[in-house]
Amino acid sequence: MSRNTKIFLLVFLVLVIDQASKIYIKTHFYYHEQIPIFGQTWAYLHFVENNGAAFGLSLGGEYGKLALTTFRIITVIGLAYFIRYLLKRQEKFGLIIALTLVFAGAVGNIIDSVFYGVIFNESGFTPAGIAQIFPPEGGYSSLFHGKVVDMLYFPMIDIVWPDWLPLIGGNSFQFFRPVFNVADSSITIGMFILLIFYRDFFSGSIKPPLKQEEEEPEIEPLTERQ
Repeated sequence: MSRNTKIFLLVFLVLVIDQASKIYIKTHFYYHEQIPIFGQTWAYLHFVENNGAAFGLSLGGEYGKLALTTFRIITVIGLAYFIRYLLKRQEKFGLIIALTLVFAGAVGNIIDSVFYGVIFNESGFTPAGIAQIFPPEGGYSSLFHGKVVDMLYFPMIDIVWPDWLPLIGGNSFQFFRPVFNVADSSITIGMFILLIFYRDFFSGSIKPPLKQEEEEPEIEPLTERQ
């Protein structure tokens, strides 16, 4: 299997898992519905949506949302060209895998932002408010103004600090608070791979483009003997 095929399959796999999980949650959960994963008390499926970046971060207002979506699209186009360049240059496959994970995750969230407002109606806070896909009355928003679906929630530590502690006494502490999705996970894994293996990936400069044809060396004409 060629490198190009492996990269295509990786992107396809991330997008299928990401979109399948989001569509299932959107069409089977009402807003803020939560169920434990395999009966655990620290791992949940918890349905929320956000207007912006990974892990529930967001930019305010309609213009902020549009700017973020536009920036994402420009970024993934540039990243796609860079990955293609690295494949042609036969660069280290670990570097290409890491960038591909970031690319696939970004595309997954772009799909939500661009299309979900058109193909879904608004989710409610009761079982009667579970959203439909392609509702007869139309979607909850316009193109490029959809919300990103999140569902993975891992509050592994959930405590209240003792009262005798200065400043933080009596306050609650939770780790890990953000709710995220498969696309966010793909981006995070790709970034961690880049950080961990940074020196190995960039120990040498990226190879220059190969010439189509090697130029033949010039041969100086032989001079006639006197």
